[in-house]
This record gives sequence, C-alpha cells and structure tokens, in this order.
Amino acid sequence: MKVTVLVGSRSDLEQAEKVRTRLAEFEVPCEVHVASAHRTPEKVDRLAADPETEVFVAMAGLSAALPGAVAARTLRPVIGVPLHRGLGLDSLLSVVQMPPGIPVASVGLDAAENAALLAVEILAVAHPELVGRLNAYRARWHEEPAAPGSRA
Repeated sequence: MKVTVLVGSRSDLEQAEKVRTRLAEFEVPCEVHVASAHRTPEKVDRLAADPETEVFVAMAGLSAALPGAVAARTLRPVIGVPLHRGLGLDSLLSVVQMPPGIPVASVGLDAAENAALLAVEILAVAHPELVGRLNAYRARWHEEPAAPGSRA
C-alpha cells in the first residue's frame, strides 16, 4: 500500500507535506516527488508506472496539467489538487475538465488534506484495516468542537 504525491514545483512542497502528514495519521506510506508535466515528463512517466503505488495525488497550479498527465499514464486512481495561483479558477478548471476516458478525481483549491482522506477511502476498499481508522477519524468530528476559524 502506497500513495505517491507529485507536485509541479518545489514551491508546492508545503501542500504536499499536508498530504503526507494526514496519511501518516492512518499509517499509509507516502512518497513525495517534484515532477513537472512540462519540464520533466520522463520523470512523470517513470513515477506513474510505479507498480507499488495504489493511489496518486497530483498537485499543480496555473495550467495544472500534472493530474491529467499522470492519469493518462496509469490505470490507478489519480486525485487532482488544484493549487491557488492567481485567481485559482484556471487550475481548478484544468483539473476537473478532463477529456472523456481520462478521469481525475478532484478536491477543492488547496484541499490537500481532503485529497489525503480521499486516498485513504480509496485504499480502504482493498485494505480493510483502514476502515476502522477512518471510522475513528470521523468519530473525532463528533467529539471535538471546531477550532475557531475552521470550516466545520
């Protein structure tokens, strides 16, 4: 079981760390790589072919081509995280408006933690030990009051 996170540039590593941190809570192994769909397509090809990766999380801003580039090279689930650059609408539309036959699941702008949770839910289909961890995580939402300023 492994999730591979790809970011288009080093400036996106802070968002990738949010994915890694959330996945660690569920004891899900994660690798993070900087790989640009435009500048290092060979690296994207190599990472997308990794037989150990069960779910990919691809994060990018501006043209946000990375999630689609990964999805075009693998049959594994790809979760796209559009990153807020400028208006953010350009990256959001790039991730959600994929051509037929190349699906990418999408979460909201900068929603790295939701991408991690979606990855765990996908993995739970084949790894039942994650179901209990997800139930425990969700149960905390009923027990803990929302932090000030959070979207509870």
